Amino acid sequence: MRRSDHLFTSESVSEGHPDKVCDQISDAILDAFMENDVKLGIADESRVNTRLGCETLCTTNKIIIAGEGRGQPPLFQKHGDKAVVNREIITEIARSMVKDIGYDQDGFSYYGADVEVLLHGQSPDIAIGVDAKKKKNGEEEGAGDQGMMFGFACMESEIYEKGSFMPAPIYFAHKILKVLAEKRRSGALFDLQPDAKSQVTIRYVDGRPVGCTKVVVSTQHNAQTRNGKKYTPGMVKEMIADAVESALPEGWMPKKASDFLVNPTGNFVIGGPDGDCGLTGRKIIVDTYGGYAPHGGGAFSGKDPTKVDRSAAYAARYLAKNVVAAGLAESCTIQIAYAIGVADPMSVLVDTHGTGKVDEAKLQKLLPELFPLRPTHIRRALKLNRPIYRRTATYGHFGRAPEEDGGFSWERTDLADVLRRSVR
Repeated sequence: MRRSDHLFTSESVSEGHPDKVCDQISDAILDAFMENDVKLGIADESRVNTRLGCETLCTTNKIIIAGEGRGQPPLFQKHGDKAVVNREIITEIARSMVKDIGYDQDGFSYYGADVEVLLHGQSPDIAIGVDAKKKKNGEEEGAGDQGMMFGFACMESEIYEKGSFMPAPIYFAHKILKVLAEKRRSGALFDLQPDAKSQVTIRYVDGRPVGCTKVVVSTQHNAQTRNGKKYTPGMVKEMIADAVESALPEGWMPKKASDFLVNPTGNFVIGGPDGDCGLTGRKIIVDTYGGYAPHGGGAFSGKDPTKVDRSAAYAARYLAKNVVAAGLAESCTIQIAYAIGVADPMSVLVDTHGTGKVDEAKLQKLLPELFPLRPTHIRRALKLNRPIYRRTATYGHFGRAPEEDGGFSWERTDLADVLRRSVR
């Protein structure tokens, strides 16, 4: 149990971090598959053709895309009795993604990087367990893998952004990098480059966040100013200080110079995949709750919504957020567990951490009744058969506003009123 008075630290990474470059490429490829299904009329709320488990590796001027999938022309073409991926289209998606992030450097550029595509057809042994089967209650696809998924929500960030329901440390770690990225793209901080990391330590008193004790930012930058002067860490710190402070509540910016660290190892000129190899799925804590809540271990990016380590994690967040939004608890964790090829969860657990106003056992029974946790229902109810995934690959999958086209549908609180009425 977390103490009422304590410090807690979370980190975030920017869109140009090598691992996030890979996440975005994998999810951009997934979006292309999903969009192709929509265009061909073989995807709607009740069905999806795409199956994809796409992994990306990036290093110095090299991008490797591997995994397995199922799709339709032009993304997959028939070659004899096998389906072969269209490498030219996948290569162009990867280059376009790198260009959008902003990489045009000697060691990693959208036009100069060699792209190797190793995607192949999905194993029939996996497909047979996942594809929809006729059951008494209609078609129900099995879970795409075994595993346990967690969802979490709390009230900590509500006074700073209504509807986010996120822990304060990860919320502000993301916000710092989003502000820096916006200023880099707008030209306000034109000497910044895409790779960056943040780390925020929050002080809690009586269980409530009251301020930052430490802020760490590492951000890639040009070697020289436009006047030809070599950058020092102090100059970079001065350049970004106002932007970082603007991302925090008034009075939260640490006052001591030693409590606001910028590029603590020195200059950060060589960065991105040229400075460190990136891999899809290596920032799962950044993607979720910053270590504040449990994580089942499964990554999200590059995985189609039949894979429950993605879709069920979204469903668990949806339910936890609606429990808190309904005023039934100030904090809620939900765990769901699955077996591959089996539609119904193996178990469901609800934990309100001593803040609940309703018996947890009652919620545990009620939630799956109101929102069945079979993969087919999750996919239909949250409308996951859409090209909405690339946008999730930066600055967290949770704490975002639901979008008109169905993006971040798991952030809706449309179940809150039903929950309140059901527990009376």
